[in-house]
Amino acid sequence: ELSSGINAEYGGEGAASEGDVHAAMNMAATLSCPTLFICRNNGYAISTPTQDQYAGDGIAVRAIGYGMRCVRIDGNDVFAVYAGIKAARALALEQQCPVLIELMTYRVGHHSTSDDSTAYRSIDEVNYWNKEDSPVGRLAQYLSTRGLWSKEQEDSYGKECRKEIMSAFSRAETERGPNPLWVFDDVYDTRSEQLSEQREELREHLEKYGENYSLDKFMPAE
Repeated sequence: ELSSGINAEYGGEGAASEGDVHAAMNMAATLSCPTLFICRNNGYAISTPTQDQYAGDGIAVRAIGYGMRCVRIDGNDVFAVYAGIKAARALALEQQCPVLIELMTYRVGHHSTSDDSTAYRSIDEVNYWNKEDSPVGRLAQYLSTRGLWSKEQEDSYGKECRKEIMSAFSRAETERGPNPLWVFDDVYDTRSEQLSEQREELREHLEKYGENYSLDKFMPAE
């Protein structure tokens, strides 16, 4: 029976170096699974640049070794991404096969709040990509040249968004945080035995050492 839907897997070029990714692509190909493997190649796996991730021609070409279809797309082009993903999805459904998609882009921001990317790349490099090849900037320019967007609209919308975000921050700061036990509730539709055991261990730990965690700042579990 043919599948009426697809699976989608998202990861970066760093994640593509993990063994699980290779196993998943091989199984998807041999089992004819309609799956999109979407790789966002943004130049860095935390602090590891692409030249230290692979010596070959990126990620997309790996699909050939697994008998999969593949496509490389300009990840900073909104329309190219939409068209490429749409075509890949149609192919995956029609052929009941996996497709590897490599989106070429650049990570302007830090990897996380604990990351200082200036330790492994220059500010000039970041500024170049942010100014010359930003997906947001390219889309804004496209809309502006067609009279669909303007600098005045962007400035006004930016102020409106900032006001809305800061208002949401202010409201959130007055709310109690989510209960720690809730971290186990949205992983699977039905909680597994292992997760139930872990949840119970955490409940017992918090019951015993709760005074060390300021639990009054969190919502009740039930």
